[in-house]
Amino acid sequence: MHDALAAWLRASAATIHDQAEALTGLDRAIGDGDHGINLDRGFAAIVAMLDGRGAPAADATDAAATADLLRQAGKTLISTVGGASGPLYGTAFLRAAGALAGEHTSSGAAVVAALEAAAGGIAALGKANEGEKTMLDALFPAARAARMSLGEGGDLATVAGAARDAARAGATATIPMLATKGRASYLGERSIGHQDPGATSAALLLGELAVIAARPR
Repeated sequence: MHDALAAWLRASAATIHDQAEALTGLDRAIGDGDHGINLDRGFAAIVAMLDGRGAPAADATDAAATADLLRQAGKTLISTVGGASGPLYGTAFLRAAGALAGEHTSSGAAVVAALEAAAGGIAALGKANEGEKTMLDALFPAARAARMSLGEGGDLATVAGAARDAARAGATATIPMLATKGRASYLGERSIGHQDPGATSAALLLGELAVIAARPR
């Protein structure tokens, strides 16, 4: 999984860069207007970290190497991304790293555990929950869909695809929501009618995860 994680991080960085202006536009409508800019900076720093990182230690298990890489990515986001996005996404990656360090029956099970841990970490840090027009409106449905797919016998590609589809639907579902957390909550009813930028970026990341998961191994 280590190599797949590195590929996902690089693909995510490219997508975030391509969509930075669109994400910032969404954030300009209901937030600080810097979501895309900040995430682009953070993922560029992750790519630089990957470029300067050597191969995993010869005696490291794949699970340990994968968890360590995700942990380093989380720390990189926290140190380079401004606003709320850095701590929130950084915490998500750190929590996911903790989940990946454990034993899992399959790669699909590892993805489910990582998604659930990531969403839980964001909820705890932001004192937020689903339905408040945040990235959790993409991540919690994604985690549930992934868990359901795994329970139905889905492989890695199927589990990741289910997470992607649920995240995209969750991001779209934020449009009619009233924001009750974060900067957008200051707008009150004026936040209605706008898609949440955090939920949108989360859906983009899970879209890239599904692409990587579908590649032949």
